[in-house]
Amino acid sequence: MKYAKKMDRLTTKGLFVLVFASGLLLVVMPGCGPKAMRGGDMTDNPGLDDSALSVKLDRLDIDYLVSTNIRALSNSVLWNGTIEKASKAPLVSIWPIQNSSTQHIDDQMDALLSSIETYMVNSGDVGVVSRQRQQQLINELDLRQSDVYDPQTAGRIGNQLGAQYFITGRITSVEERLKKTRRVQYNLILQVIEVETGLVKFQNEASRSKVMKR
Repeated sequence: MKYAKKMDRLTTKGLFVLVFASGLLLVVMPGCGPKAMRGGDMTDNPGLDDSALSVKLDRLDIDYLVSTNIRALSNSVLWNGTIEKASKAPLVSIWPIQNSSTQHIDDQMDALLSSIETYMVNSGDVGVVSRQRQQQLINELDLRQSDVYDPQTAGRIGNQLGAQYFITGRITSVEERLKKTRRVQYNLILQVIEVETGLVKFQNEASRSKVMKR
């Protein structure tokens, strides 16, 4: 009988410890879950975006590739000798950049086009055709996706939009692997083409490398 009572006390004590430990675990667990962080200027983590998370292009890569090409364009003979001296700001159409790389970077291509558009609009030296208007015209002409990379098609649409120049280009990449290291070298080739003649009036290339080590 005494043995049975002793076992009951031990069982009750064990259940109390188990319940207490479970409650403590429930209190602690929320702190172990995912934690959201905000980074960038005017935050506690200004350098949050500095580290690369993959070999794909990120915001810093896009900013570098676009700004390097735009800087070269603003220092070119075309810009300083023709565009800035024009009596009326030339109208520019920003055409899709072709992804000729080995990477699936559709979202990054959209961000890249938006960056080029922002630079052009803020330059004050050219007028910029709305990309929405361009897409509307492409839909009206029932063009295939592959047609938008054809210079003649771009020139025809540029004429209908009233543009004197269109900006286009392509992203290429070279990928290498050595043991546990993977490297992707990206090149952004940017071109400015005269709509009337189809001549390439400006071309520049900027490069960026990404590495993943395991």
